[in-house]
Amino acid sequence: MILLDNIRNELVNARPEVQELSEALQIERSKADLADLKRQMEYDGFWDDHEKAQKVTQKCNTLERKIENFERLQALLEDTLDLIDLSIEEGDDSSDEEILADAEKFKEQLAAEKLKTLLTGEYDSSNAIITLHAGAGGTEAQDWSQMLYRMYNKYAESHGFKVDLLDWLDGDEAGIKSASFMVQGENAYGFLKSEAGVHRLVRVSPFDASGRRHTSFAAVEVMPELSDDVEVEIRPEDIEMQVYRSSGAGGQHINKTSSAVRLTHIPTGIVVSCQTQRSQFQNKDYCMKMLRAKLVEIKEREHLEKISDIKGVQLKIEWGSQIRSYVFMPYTLVKDVRTGCETGNVQAVMDGDLDAFINAYLKALSHGTLKSASAATDD
Repeated sequence: MILLDNIRNELVNARPEVQELSEALQIERSKADLADLKRQMEYDGFWDDHEKAQKVTQKCNTLERKIENFERLQALLEDTLDLIDLSIEEGDDSSDEEILADAEKFKEQLAAEKLKTLLTGEYDSSNAIITLHAGAGGTEAQDWSQMLYRMYNKYAESHGFKVDLLDWLDGDEAGIKSASFMVQGENAYGFLKSEAGVHRLVRVSPFDASGRRHTSFAAVEVMPELSDDVEVEIRPEDIEMQVYRSSGAGGQHINKTSSAVRLTHIPTGIVVSCQTQRSQFQNKDYCMKMLRAKLVEIKEREHLEKISDIKGVQLKIEWGSQIRSYVFMPYTLVKDVRTGCETGNVQAVMDGDLDAFINAYLKALSHGTLKSASAATDD
């Protein structure tokens, strides 16, 4: 019973945290906004404007999920406290395991919900568009890029996100030279924006017959999918469009027609491509989404007033610019140089367990303690 008393005190002390969370997440305001949106959906002619109706419906779903998640957390706290009180009163220890499990579940869910309060960026709730680029090093770097592609797919799968492959360029012998994909789900960009940068791998190369240790680099770009109402000025004369025959991991329609599209933004040198959709029009539409997102991301990162202020883009995939190192040999370690977060369980990370790194990034970002990749010291 001493154990139950300790758990009870811990949970009772968590009540003010739950109340603070309610205020931080603006639960009451969200309920009012949801009621207002549902009234709009009842108006005659609401579905006449399909695009607007879809946006309202998506907003409703987002608000409902936020409210439901909070209320589920609140209910778990109170139900666990009720079960503890009942067990203490009756002197029955048969529910101890269930109580312990529920208490741990509550603490995990509370931490996850508190983390969401750090997602205050304008586009944090958006889907994420991720592009991988292999660095110098040929097959070794291309294999590393494909390993990262798998890692992000595993992360997305474990968090209920959907992955939609947009573009894929196979490596010369193995792996990929580049790939673009969209991660769809609430707060996908808010969480995955922490992954933008150069990722460094140290391992004994499976492609080296001498068994030597190699260092490889791959760059990860992360952009938010922008809604259509976000205005981005892109002049038609600034875009060069190429069409080509699709190739790689794109589905049964691949290689039948020249439907793949590559767009180059001439003033900045930004190149985007898409080949996995069923028509040239759809591929071009996705390319424009990616280009708009990339221009806005650069504009905000560089603190520019206008898109036209972006003079050029140069991606450095090399030593000294990495944000995270993955060491497979001679020891096992994954370390984020911006936050100092590290783990020796390399396999778990490669299987998509990125939560510790993402959490550390968001906390450091909110506290203003995030180191730049160039300023951080990589052990």
